[in-house]
Amino acid sequence: MSGRISKAQFAQSREIQGRRFLENPKVDPFEIYAPLVFQALRHWGEHRLVLALDTSMLFGKFCLIRFAVTFRGRSLPLHQEVIQHESAQVSTRQLLPMLARVKGILDALGIHDVRLLADRGFCDTELMDWLWGCQWHYRIRIKSNLILADLAGQRLCKLDEIRLQPRETRHFHHVAITGQAFGPVHVAVARPTDAQEQWQVVSSEPTSLETFAEYGERFQIEEGFLDDKSGLHGLESSKLRDVTSLNRLVMVLALATLFLITKGVQIVAEGKRRMVDSHWQRGLSYLKIGERAMRWLLSRGLEVFTHLALPGGPDPDTLGKRKKKCPDPITLLEVGWTLVLRPLS
Repeated sequence: MSGRISKAQFAQSREIQGRRFLENPKVDPFEIYAPLVFQALRHWGEHRLVLALDTSMLFGKFCLIRFAVTFRGRSLPLHQEVIQHESAQVSTRQLLPMLARVKGILDALGIHDVRLLADRGFCDTELMDWLWGCQWHYRIRIKSNLILADLAGQRLCKLDEIRLQPRETRHFHHVAITGQAFGPVHVAVARPTDAQEQWQVVSSEPTSLETFAEYGERFQIEEGFLDDKSGLHGLESSKLRDVTSLNRLVMVLALATLFLITKGVQIVAEGKRRMVDSHWQRGLSYLKIGERAMRWLLSRGLEVFTHLALPGGPDPDTLGKRKKKCPDPITLLEVGWTLVLRPLS
């Protein structure tokens, strides 16, 4: 991106410049965003990276496909694309070119320990086979009409034939799924106390109670969509209705998210969180800490950025208990649980 600072003095002039940028065919969102997120993830270390995959509809005629890194209760877009598609359901063939770019970024970073999380709309053996070829792991919610079989292809049951009592879980290890007997995979089935619907998750690794908590991290990407559409960024108020301009716009929003989260990480690491967060323990997401820090610094004419860095590993400043939206998922599973898999910030 150009380092030139705009000389526009009036709101209308800035709006015109912004529109020209969004309509500029020379602006490639991937070429701009990928180097910056690459720079931030260089600080990830040897920790496992968890990716969430999901889609979101825009204006009833566009579909935003997103691969995002889950990070301390929020998610950061790693690669995304808007397509003209009147459904949130997309095929694996539409995902594979994006997955190839995601893998290229992570391979260049030397990050090979990867887990993908996805909802049942992405329950497809072609996708699982691709992930297996990359030696990536996955936790994917699956549909109740899938068939379980042993590795010899002998039918065991359909998932909707399994009847569980509230709070009961069941695990099937080294089995195959679908009529094509894809496997070996591992399947966890559970029934919460708050609904008749059972939950089924397929995993590339042996399952346990913790599998549902791991799958629950997927909901962090939904918080990201809310931030973009109706929360922090207000994407839903956009008047743009063409794919190329929307792709540039969501790239700009992803850059803003990247800058704000990394600023929040920096503020916490420097021990300055309470300058912008009034809670004794962390009561705001890193995104909101970064936003408040930006406003605070800009209002005083201070330096805003020093570097982009997203370190992996445990959160050094976990969210205060009063701000958590739900109890720990493992506790819920073990002690009269209610399956409310929501992010904690």
